[in-house]
Amino acid sequence: MDAYAQLAEIAKALAHPVRLQILDVLRGDEACVCHLEAVLGQRQAYISQQLARLREAGLVVDRRDGLNVFYALAGESVATLLDAMHAATASVSGEALRLPPYAAPASCTCPKCVEKRPIQIA
Repeated sequence: MDAYAQLAEIAKALAHPVRLQILDVLRGDEACVCHLEAVLGQRQAYISQQLARLREAGLVVDRRDGLNVFYALAGESVATLLDAMHAATASVSGEALRLPPYAAPASCTCPKCVEKRPIQIA
């Protein structure tokens, strides 16, 4: 595949609002599908489809930890690309499109989210 064809594949992968949201969530830290489900309010199968497309384009990587699979940006260049996209959008529309930082959702039971939640004293 030549360089322009590869660039076109990356652009196609980025041309979807939910995939862009997933990448923004992953900017903060790696996340499992159950975390992305809770944060984005989407079904597991749909999130998994979008992650597969991002993985095929080389934008995310995954790692298995027991029963959980965690996804992360494929490198700092992906975050830099997102920054450039945000800046370009802000210069065209006049407003920034940054998503707020994500806290560990109460509905996510993965080990990373459970360890990030404040301890509740009864």
